[in-house]
Amino acid sequence: MDSTANSTPKKSPLKNPYFYTSIVILAVMAYVAYVLVTRYESNRQFERRTLEKAIEERREDDRKAIEQLGGSELGIRGLYLSPESIHRGETAQLCYDVANAKIVALDPPEAEVWPSHSRCVNLSPKKTTTYTLTITDAAGRAASQSVELKVH
Repeated sequence: MDSTANSTPKKSPLKNPYFYTSIVILAVMAYVAYVLVTRYESNRQFERRTLEKAIEERREDDRKAIEQLGGSELGIRGLYLSPESIHRGETAQLCYDVANAKIVALDPPEAEVWPSHSRCVNLSPKKTTTYTLTITDAAGRAASQSVELKVH
């Protein structure tokens, strides 16, 4: 008896409809993943540009307010922490109000600061830290003030 007569011929995997269906499903899944990733990245770029634009607009509004309020004396009219002490991992706000400053610097530089009549920045140090706000006017005169944020 011939063994080839009783055995069924092997089908080629290329004739199996599940093979083609699997390829189509994988292609669709890859396309969907690509679309989701590109939309996510596009959304992140849009949010970043929007945030940068909002910060720049706030800075410009603050500069205009300073010019409108006038006065010629350089000064730090307000500098305070809220709250004055925190537990490690918590956040406090450092708020300031300056007059006639062209340059504002915070030491240590934990947040971006600029001339403003009403600005607060979030701080979250790991240990008790003394923050010094230094302002400079167009003539080069400077003034400084410090506050200490206690961390328990």
